[in-house]
Amino acid sequence: MAVGVREAKQSESEKITINLGFVDLGYVDLLVREGFYGNRTDFIRTAIRNQLDRHGEAARQSTVRRQLQLGLCHYAARDLEATRAAGELLDIRVLGLATIAADVTPELARATIGSITVLGALHASPAVKAALADRIA
Repeated sequence: MAVGVREAKQSESEKITINLGFVDLGYVDLLVREGFYGNRTDFIRTAIRNQLDRHGEAARQSTVRRQLQLGLCHYAARDLEATRAAGELLDIRVLGLATIAADVTPELARATIGSITVLGALHASPAVKAALADRIA
């Protein structure tokens, strides 16, 4: 059951933190000063995209093999109520962002979600995450 699947927008992102050695950071700053990149973030995004492109075919094959939904998947209470009414359990597998809406109770989540695998980010209330802790891979 595909629920609320859509493509991510550029402005929808997750903040990450990385540690770099001083020399590597110096090289990044040098390339920024020389005008190759607008700032450190531009450099890092470009480096990541280049690596994703380099390994793109392997990633696509793995996505198919793991049966991952791409993009943003949103699960609201009405979606999970429909799942419960159908007597089904969801196995959520997402590459991107999975959100479980604020209107989903921990009880409803446990009754309707069999497993969750998210490569990217999972946004849900702390109570729902706690209720599903044993089902999150």
